[in-house]
Amino acid sequence: MPGESDLIKLYSTRILALAADIPRLGRLDAPEASVKRRSPLCGSTVTVDLCMKDGKVSDYAQDVKACALGQASASVVGGAIIGATRTQIEAARDSLKTMLKEDGPAPAAPFDGLEVLRPARDYKNRHASILLTLEAASEAAEKAERSDCA
Repeated sequence: MPGESDLIKLYSTRILALAADIPRLGRLDAPEASVKRRSPLCGSTVTVDLCMKDGKVSDYAQDVKACALGQASASVVGGAIIGATRTQIEAARDSLKTMLKEDGPAPAAPFDGLEVLRPARDYKNRHASILLTLEAASEAAEKAERSDCA
């Protein structure tokens, strides 16, 4: 089990800066898809609204109520998701999960900024919060592609 000094290192200056400046906060007026995800373990919640055009995310907003690690994850995703395809979002979600659970490689661009969360792999109770935004975005992208608007 990691010690207190390891926990302090986990909340690095970079993670705290990301958590303090989350892009695309709020809600869209007319999203093609909205998905709310909640982590039962910690109570973190993320609601994602998005629109797709020509198979890519054209608009995105997020309402994030999570710990600093969940907020940092949402910050990276919010800064990278415009122009991403559903396949890229799903690949980033799967890579992030593998990075946290099996120390696999970080997600590929445009979501490669999630590498900053690698130190959280030792804190399994934080994984769900970190994954929330990409899980919600993946589900929303699938819903938007199935809608008549996409």
